[in-house]
Amino acid sequence: MIWALTPLAIVWSVADIPAMWALVLRFCIAAPLIAIVMAVLRIRLPLNRTALHSYVAGSFNLIVSQTFTYLATSYLSSGMIALLFGFAPIMAGVIAFMLYRQRLSGIQWLGMLVALGGLYLNTMTGQDAGIEPIGLLFMFFAILTYTVSIFWVKHVNAKVAPLAQASGSIFISVVIALTYIPFIWSDLPASLPGAQSLLAISYLVLASSIIAMFCYFNLMQKVSPTTLSLATVITPVLAISFGILLNNEPFRITMVIGTGLVIGGLLLYFYRDLKHMMSNAATPDSQK
Repeated sequence: MIWALTPLAIVWSVADIPAMWALVLRFCIAAPLIAIVMAVLRIRLPLNRTALHSYVAGSFNLIVSQTFTYLATSYLSSGMIALLFGFAPIMAGVIAFMLYRQRLSGIQWLGMLVALGGLYLNTMTGQDAGIEPIGLLFMFFAILTYTVSIFWVKHVNAKVAPLAQASGSIFISVVIALTYIPFIWSDLPASLPGAQSLLAISYLVLASSIIAMFCYFNLMQKVSPTTLSLATVITPVLAISFGILLNNEPFRITMVIGTGLVIGGLLLYFYRDLKHMMSNAATPDSQK
């Protein structure tokens, strides 16, 4: 639910202020809040070399990936942003193939083709939805850095608490965000954003940057990168619905068909994983 609402919150947050300032504010507000949470819960933030390496790796999922996502908001709807993030599992599969030589089965290749066909349908018929190639390019880099971050953090394997990992990654993200200021200083907002933008920024700080990142890094320690990226498959339908209902984004039958093809292709891609998960869930503990 958090990830499904995040694209819409990003679009709302940049309605009254420049995109990069909205991004900088998001992380600069999130950092002291998560520091307070760490202090209240008495969770130590490891600062050894391995932990710092892991924080940098985690920041790629935050500030780096989000930088490209915020830039894409000028060219894509919130629903399309969420739909494109649904391709993260395919990106993860390709990276796993390149790094670990994990072979893709025939049904996985079929799933990739079906999903790409759905994306093509959405893109080629999406002129009224404001879809532009540069927006797709920004999202490609957003998804790439998001997926690389998963593998990178798993590879470092720092063995730090999920909240510490989330905090460290946010602190590194703030450092990177501060380097943006000299380049965006001329666009400094002259007034406070409206109520909708403030609500969106608050949501991004509390839900997307703190709660979601704690859950995300907690899951990262327990599941494989490709399985973790599977979570993005279930968000596009909800995100597109939120965009249509709450942001007056255009409804098109081709979008329904294209989104259905994308999700169907992704489900085909992960058919074996889903079948294995369902069989494990159906097996009594005494038989496992």
